[in-house]
Amino acid sequence: MLIKSISLKNFRNHTDYFLKCNPTTTLILGENGCGKTSVLEAIYILTQGKSFRATDPDIIKRETDFYRIEINFDTGVKIIATYDNLNKTFQISDKKTKRLSAKNKYPVILFLPSDLNLISGSPSRRRDYFDRFFSTLNPIYASVLNKYEKALSQRNKLLKTEYIKKDTLFPWDLILAKNGLILKNFRHQFIEEINQYLTTTYRSIAENNDEITIEYTTDYNEITEAEFLKLLEQKYEKDRVLGHTSIGVQRDNYEFIFNQKPADGSASRGETRSIILALKFIEARLIVEKLNQKPIILLDDVFSELDNKRRSCLINNFKNHQVIITSVEKFTIEK
Repeated sequence: MLIKSISLKNFRNHTDYFLKCNPTTTLILGENGCGKTSVLEAIYILTQGKSFRATDPDIIKRETDFYRIEINFDTGVKIIATYDNLNKTFQISDKKTKRLSAKNKYPVILFLPSDLNLISGSPSRRRDYFDRFFSTLNPIYASVLNKYEKALSQRNKLLKTEYIKKDTLFPWDLILAKNGLILKNFRHQFIEEINQYLTTTYRSIAENNDEITIEYTTDYNEITEAEFLKLLEQKYEKDRVLGHTSIGVQRDNYEFIFNQKPADGSASRGETRSIILALKFIEARLIVEKLNQKPIILLDDVFSELDNKRRSCLINNFKNHQVIITSVEKFTIEK
């Protein structure tokens, strides 16, 4: 499925905007701050159901009371999202819904300049990245993650109240224990699959014999649901003082290992960029293998961060996909 066009009204700094997309590569040129990333954000909302960087009140153009975005695919499918300062609705053909269902989502690979700092960034940043990746690979993961995050948010809210009792937290503890272990198992599975390809893919970019793997670390490998639940109960007093839940898979981490050492500190700037490129290529590969769909590639001003060799590699690996690129200036790729 290919994007034919997208239009924006009162979205970010766009009053009215229309983009006709090529089936291969579309380049969006403009100065910083002109709203290039907003176009990719709108595409992401209409294919994934939510923004990758903000909530709807932050997105709506100032001094307006609604936004509207519309995408048209080559299959004849049209998706419209509107937000009126209170509610967001999606319209697919003649049917309206408050959320974009899994069957109406379409996989995209989003590549932001900040992704190049994934290795040296915070654990929460890596968790967010892999949660987004794994949610695309399997809608069950997305559903379980949503249940876990809602329960965690509610539990944390209750912990901040003055007279909270342990029994009040029990229903939320049950949800965290059950869904936390499901997430842990999914994460082990997906990281194992990524690692099967990571070194080979990296070497195809860097043209050397370095080894790269990702280590997923969690405190809940050898634990049952009942034991997880007991841990949450044991941390009740501590959590009440802290005002938040101190244990759980929301504290898991992913570490990149480069030649048996942590990549953060041992991999050079160029090697780090090659690792992230390899990860993006594997992301596309697994989506094709698992979903039998070619993801749409959204590249947000990443070419300015790459040398010509890695630019060429990026273009060549995604040549069979629809690619939408934002850039401050035109660029050339040397063969």
